[in-house]
Amino acid sequence: MAWKAIGIFDSGVGGLTVLKEVVRALPQEDTIYLGDTARVPYGTKSPETVVRYSRQIARYLLSRDIKVLVVACNTASAVALSALQQEFSIPIVGVIEPGARAAAAATKSGKVGVIGTAATVASSAYTKAIKRINPDIEVVNRACPLFVPLAEEGWVDNEVARLTAGIYLEELKKQGVDTLVLGCTHYPILKDVIAEVMGPEVTLVDSAEQTALTVAGILAEQGLLRPKGERGNHHYYVTDIPAGFIRVGNRFLGGDLGDVYQVNLEQEQQEEEVEETD
Repeated sequence: MAWKAIGIFDSGVGGLTVLKEVVRALPQEDTIYLGDTARVPYGTKSPETVVRYSRQIARYLLSRDIKVLVVACNTASAVALSALQQEFSIPIVGVIEPGARAAAAATKSGKVGVIGTAATVASSAYTKAIKRINPDIEVVNRACPLFVPLAEEGWVDNEVARLTAGIYLEELKKQGVDTLVLGCTHYPILKDVIAEVMGPEVTLVDSAEQTALTVAGILAEQGLLRPKGERGNHHYYVTDIPAGFIRVGNRFLGGDLGDVYQVNLEQEQQEEEVEETD
């Protein structure tokens, strides 16, 4: 089991920030990443659809021999995580719980800000998770939809990024949050500009970082870590043509993106079902 890979999926390219942290924490591990680029974004889809897509991807990654599954998409973590955990026997980790735990531990004033896409904010997933840990914490949410195109365009350190961050985060600063959760996988790319706007007294919680630490903890606990001296291999799959994913992915990973292959999940599922009936 230890020699199997870590499976990671997202609706698109944002989950590469989670993969980057997993590789940093566990350089000896193989990873398999799947970006569902043909059906992105998940935030505008119904919960039933997101669960269906997530199940399809989980089955595909399990067929590639993985030992743990990371749901690197905030929408899928909010909507599909429990369904996946009930259906599959391997450990499955979402990005919301690790971020919520870190925020609850970090806050001193008891006032936590959460920024995310409109869908993540509307789901109240982080609020619920933080309040399960400590009901006394006040959670202030703010949707920051323009952060995603800024991150993908590489506009992370210019006047446009600063002005956008200033407008989005002004209310959270006024409310006096002392901890801010980056509740979207794209947002770590903008971490510097967000920190600049919020000021040094506000702790930023990177869900990607916390998720990687959670994965490392689970694998260590279950004796599933590969030997430290090994060097992991990384495989990338998408459900649409790879060109756009490669362009943005290289930006997210600092040019370290390897070959990217296109897969047809429906076809894979049909072939699997045929094999099972034979």
